[in-house]
Amino acid sequence: MDLAFTPEEQAFREEVRAWVTSHLPADIAHKVHNALELTREDHQRWAKILGAKGWLGFGWPKEFGGPGWTAIQKHLFEEECALAGAPRVIPFGPVMVAPVIMAFGNAEQQQRFLPGIASGEVWWSQGYSEPGSGSDLASVKTRAERQGNKYIVNGQKTWTTLGQYGEWIFCLVRTSNEGKPQTGISFLLIDMKSPGVTVRPIIMLDGGHEVNEVFFDNVEVPVENLIGEENKGWTYAKHLLSHERTNIADINRSKRELERLKRIAKREGVWDPTVGGAAASRFRDEIAKLEVDVVALEMLVLRVLSAEKSGKNSLDIAGLLKIRGSEIQQRYSELMMLAAGPFALPLIREAMEAGWQGDFPGGEVGNAPLSSTYFNLRKTTIYGGSNEVQRNIVAQVVLG
Repeated sequence: MDLAFTPEEQAFREEVRAWVTSHLPADIAHKVHNALELTREDHQRWAKILGAKGWLGFGWPKEFGGPGWTAIQKHLFEEECALAGAPRVIPFGPVMVAPVIMAFGNAEQQQRFLPGIASGEVWWSQGYSEPGSGSDLASVKTRAERQGNKYIVNGQKTWTTLGQYGEWIFCLVRTSNEGKPQTGISFLLIDMKSPGVTVRPIIMLDGGHEVNEVFFDNVEVPVENLIGEENKGWTYAKHLLSHERTNIADINRSKRELERLKRIAKREGVWDPTVGGAAASRFRDEIAKLEVDVVALEMLVLRVLSAEKSGKNSLDIAGLLKIRGSEIQQRYSELMMLAAGPFALPLIREAMEAGWQGDFPGGEVGNAPLSSTYFNLRKTTIYGGSNEVQRNIVAQVVLG
């Protein structure tokens, strides 16, 4: 594989870096670099800036209004955005449902839904997981019964990320109980303002409201909101999940957070052995181990990109990317907590929302969100298909 970027790719990187630097709002970058909570308005503001440039759908082909970038260009774009402190693009619209609509939706659906996704105007949510149907999506029970020109939807979805902001939600629903469980699932787009849709918050360990339960009580959904064919939703779901699990690797955020970990270690006196002694030396060893893992994950991502660039068939390693990426995210949050020691413990959400970063010696900032980040990233090895399930899939698909 060739891991060297061409002069044209390097020029593209510089172009993206210059544009992001000049257009990313400073207050949003400050929040990202210091792990402060981003509001809906923060996410939407950056999404609309990207949308106006035509870059929110950065993975889209030109025929659907995207930039038509290569896999390498998409990687470089995501890397430069992450290093600059840009919020991660909320994937549910532009990265997940849009490719499904492009691949399996009809022309009318494409004209109806894609422009609002590309501009950042419409917030989408994902309705996959249910109580008892997390990694085993084939067992979904939310029912869609066809009555004339509409479906009547009843059931519950859970762990709906940022569903409190959602305007539309794409759902896996059961339209048949015949045959294998996978054969009776359909892919439905639902307006979350419809009567009968109820969103209830799930408050997490750190007091944050990031995930939700969504209930459907006799919700009427027009038949024209069905993507593709009825009972073929499992095929469309697998198409979408390949995008999600690659996205979950999130190598670019890990590279940014690795540098943040180094800053915290230096500030807390556990980086330089001449200051922190043997303890600092051992702590630097742990950071070095993490950096090796980050570099190895990046090489794995570049290996996939290199194969795609050369036209070769790449290994089906989305599961591997998800496993390693999620474990790295948990590890850097743990090391940040260890570096800050007792100063990582304060977590007063109301004070943090008002801008408080902690009253620490020397006026240091940035420690207050560490425990919140640590708690939050416990989820990474579970969502998107738990790592235990992913290892089984890798064993079957890659190892045989």
